Amino acid sequence: MSPEQIPVLSSDVRRRILEHLNVVAGQAPPGAPTGRSAADLAAYLGLHVTTVRFHLDQLVTGGYLVTAFERTPRVGRPRKLYAAPHLDPEAETETQRHYQVLAGLLAQSWPVDGGDQVTPEEAGRRWASGHADPSRASTEAAVTPGRWLAKVGDMVDQLEHWGYTPELSTSAGGRAVTITLSNCPFLALARVRPDVVCGVHHGLITGALDHVGEHDVAIEVRPFVGPTRCLVKVTTETPFTAAAPEGESR
Repeated sequence: MSPEQIPVLSSDVRRRILEHLNVVAGQAPPGAPTGRSAADLAAYLGLHVTTVRFHLDQLVTGGYLVTAFERTPRVGRPRKLYAAPHLDPEAETETQRHYQVLAGLLAQSWPVDGGDQVTPEEAGRRWASGHADPSRASTEAAVTPGRWLAKVGDMVDQLEHWGYTPELSTSAGGRAVTITLSNCPFLALARVRPDVVCGVHHGLITGALDHVGEHDVAIEVRPFVGPTRCLVKVTTETPFTAAAPEGESR
């Protein structure tokens, strides 16, 4: 997480603003305005408008909100409105599908008949285990870079199912793989509750790698290295000891 992003995400006021504007956008009929003025938001939050403007400026600078001036026939300076970035209808439909998956997953984490509550990470791990390709199951960890990257590819397939378009890079002789995740399908929730969304993703990655025999893996999730970009780094702790077969990268 970059230093510029930390104060944006750590402010309770800014999280409440984001949450409110995303709710407004989600509930508005097609074509209806979703922007709110600083005065509107100050009244909603019960804060002075100058304080709210400061937080709004931070959110706009960070790329979390967009602005526009109100179209009105009234004489005088139009109001500046703040809104969550708009998604096209097709993207909204896809986002709704991903949220349904997440909602179902989290619903399963609540205790039933006096049982223990499951953490978001454990819920993600269980989902990954239940949706993994049985033909790819393995009990042995990879001992060559090529085999390890193939197993990471299986995990990336599950991330793509959730709506990501991951970009991969390797380091440490292929032992470490950094995955850039852009345009999180759960962006609105992640900005308010990164612990929930990142916990689910950590569990998803753990479960997917467990399925292919990769149990000894260090997983690092770094949320919001950019306004809509996160990083995941997975590093195998298993030594590469076997010689790579001909045609396989070492």
